[in-house]
Amino acid sequence: MLLQDFYKINSIQTESGQTIAAVTINKDHEVFNGHFPGNPVTPGVCIMQIVKDITSKVVEKSLFMESSSNVKFMEIINPEVNQDLEFILNISEVEGVYKVKNVTKFNDTIALKLSMNLKVV
Repeated sequence: MLLQDFYKINSIQTESGQTIAAVTINKDHEVFNGHFPGNPVTPGVCIMQIVKDITSKVVEKSLFMESSSNVKFMEIINPEVNQDLEFILNISEVEGVYKVKNVTKFNDTIALKLSMNLKVV
C-alpha cells in the first residue's frame, strides 16, 4: 500500500467473477491538506491506486498498472461527506495481464468508471 493510512478495506467479496469491496477513506489523511484545504477532494490517482491494491489482494500477486483506459470521473468524492465507497471489479486474466473493469460508487452515485491492465511485478 503506497498510501499509508489513506484508506481501509472493510470487506472484499468475490462471487461469479465479480468482486465487491467496501472501503473507507480516511478523511483526516494529510493528502487532503493540499487537495484542497476547506474543500477536500479525493485525488483520482488515489482511487486508481485502491483499484490496483484490491486487485492485488484478490489475485494474491504484487501488481503494477501497465495501462488504463476509459477513465471517467463522474462525481467528486468529498471524504467529509462520502468516505464510504464501494468498488465493483470484474477481473480477468489473459496471457499474464489482469484486465480490470471497475465502477466506484458512494451510496447510489457512480463516482468513477475505468478499465485497467495490470501485470505481475
